[in-house]
Amino acid sequence: MSSYKSEKRNIAHNISLVYSKLSNPEVFRQQLDRNLERMSDEARENLEKIRFEADGISIDSPMGPVKLQLSDCVEPERVNFVTVNAPVELGLAIALNDAGDDTTDVEAAIEVDLPFFLKSMVGSQLSEAAQKLADMLTMLPYADL
Repeated sequence: MSSYKSEKRNIAHNISLVYSKLSNPEVFRQQLDRNLERMSDEARENLEKIRFEADGISIDSPMGPVKLQLSDCVEPERVNFVTVNAPVELGLAIALNDAGDDTTDVEAAIEVDLPFFLKSMVGSQLSEAAQKLADMLTMLPYADL
């Protein structure tokens, strides 16, 4: 299993609030539903392929539905997702650390089981995806979710 990690980023909210939102994917659906009219047609179309559920996130992909299910979360320090019924074993780990003064450090990691020859082809893209995920996590409106 290979792991692709982001750099640490800061979230301007306390760790308990951040964990409570990230460990409950349904809150994202509620926020998206409240803001659908402000999104582009393309964004709305893409969001139709994603379902936020109490226990994870399901995505309609060209290979069929893929579910990232919550797994082995450790409150308030870690939120883990693993794929269910996917052609590739994949995990998504979000590590949280209390940085004091209503600040949380976050680090995202993508863990995937890839054949050796694919690692060199997609490794840099997975590293970039982990970094973009961490960046996105810093921009979420946690207090409004």
